[in-house]
Amino acid sequence: MIRVPSYTQGTWHNEGAETELYSAITQEPIATLIETNLNYSDICTYAREKGGPALRAMTIHERAFRIKFLARYLIARKEEFYTLSTHTGATRRDSWIDIEGGIGTLFTLSSKARQELSDLPFHVEGGVQRLSRGGTFVGQHICVPKHGVAIHINAFNFPVWGMLEKMAPAIIAGMPCIVKPSPVGSYLAHAVFSAIIESGLLPDGAVQFLAADKPGDLLDHLISQDSIAFTGSAHTGLKLKAHPNVIARNIPFNLEADSLNGSILGPDVTPDMEEFGLFVREVVSEMTVKSGQKCTAIRRTIVPEDLVEDVIEAMRARLETVVAGDPHDASVKMGPLASREQGQRFREQMSRLEEVTDTVYGSSFLGFRGDTRATSGHGEGSGNAGEVGDAGEVGDTGEVG
Repeated sequence: MIRVPSYTQGTWHNEGAETELYSAITQEPIATLIETNLNYSDICTYAREKGGPALRAMTIHERAFRIKFLARYLIARKEEFYTLSTHTGATRRDSWIDIEGGIGTLFTLSSKARQELSDLPFHVEGGVQRLSRGGTFVGQHICVPKHGVAIHINAFNFPVWGMLEKMAPAIIAGMPCIVKPSPVGSYLAHAVFSAIIESGLLPDGAVQFLAADKPGDLLDHLISQDSIAFTGSAHTGLKLKAHPNVIARNIPFNLEADSLNGSILGPDVTPDMEEFGLFVREVVSEMTVKSGQKCTAIRRTIVPEDLVEDVIEAMRARLETVVAGDPHDASVKMGPLASREQGQRFREQMSRLEEVTDTVYGSSFLGFRGDTRATSGHGEGSGNAGEVGDAGEVGDTGEVG
């Protein structure tokens, strides 16, 4: 059984309340989340007073090189991450996006920082600005690290990418991080975080890890020099953003949540055109990659009224080729949803969708204990769950029906 403890103030905390985490494939316990009663004030202070000064002592390029070397270290261990990722319901293709996509982000951001930012502890932005006629008064813009900590609250769908894409820019900017992953898939985030600590590439206090269901009173202890980056539901994000201390101290809060993406087929497209095939392929791909759980997945397909049946038939034909099941099987193209909770949410939203739409394609639930179903709705509904796609019609008036 994998144990998922917190890592704060240079210590792993292996004692505390234990919560079982389940494999998305078997629904059997695979890991234990260990929630320790931690002093969040001390944790934030440790980041600001230990990690922050160590990072600010480096130049931007030195920090960026640490991120590059970290990416090399992690990519060499990717196969162990792939093994764990399968239990989140991810196929090899799904895991590639999360694991190698996340590590690739480290490489990219490191490169851009070294190409575009100053090789100094701060960034010099633009030239000297002459502010007086005789040049006795001039100005110069520089970008300096904040003397705070970056709080990263992450979602369940990309345990690796979600963590690394936030961590890299913060470290390069000279800010230490406190990472709180979603409990779902936290065993994968923990494995990658453990490797980061084992690498020894980041100074003490630069990164800390909170194994917790909720952030507790963490936000009570933040100051104006801190920042928060949140990925998850809009409901939770807005609740955290409205925290009295966040408002009172005007703490920067970046909220990434509930994106609603659509794909629109132009009225001049015909079924024999390349664009028609591309449209269908992309919609089906977005329905099935990560079982539709990507935050950027297409949730609406809007097509001309006279092409609705053609699109449905083409999508149905492609969906028939998608093998759903246990991702350990190389032939499987779509795995189960990430958790029981996600399965329940899928069923609830699917029931709402079926009240106002006709189901044009739907497979039965899988034989193993996962909750994966590929379904396309057609009509006026507004479902937004799992791999559901809502095919709308555009009539002569241009209105979506």
